[in-house]
Amino acid sequence: MSRPIVCAFCDTSAEMLSKIMASYNIGAVPISEQGRLVGIVTDRDLVTRVLASGKSADLTSAGDIMSSPAVCISPEHSVTEAARLMSHRKLRRLPVCENGMLAGMLSLSDISNSRRFFAETAAAFCDICSI
Repeated sequence: MSRPIVCAFCDTSAEMLSKIMASYNIGAVPISEQGRLVGIVTDRDLVTRVLASGKSADLTSAGDIMSSPAVCISPEHSVTEAARLMSHRKLRRLPVCENGMLAGMLSLSDISNSRRFFAETAAAFCDICSI
């Protein structure tokens, strides 16, 4: 998983979220309040829930467009379990939470960087990309 975690708050504007994603070269920002995960905003959320909807990015908040509750996994879960969850839920990224607190982010690219988990990553990619 990746650390440290780049987070935002419910009142962060969609415009700022897009700048955060561009600045850190990430595709999702967990939304937290007092360190607890309350949702997640992805690059796709910005496109479909803001731009394509004709909303103003500077007037739309993370709380308006985040997926909540966010699907997450604990550090005790195996990579195989994480890949299965990502595949089943068609997710490219999973927040890792310990006792409700953000501990990291796990992405398909994190998994694919380990040759040991190539089969799990390939299966997850196929499921996510299937129509």
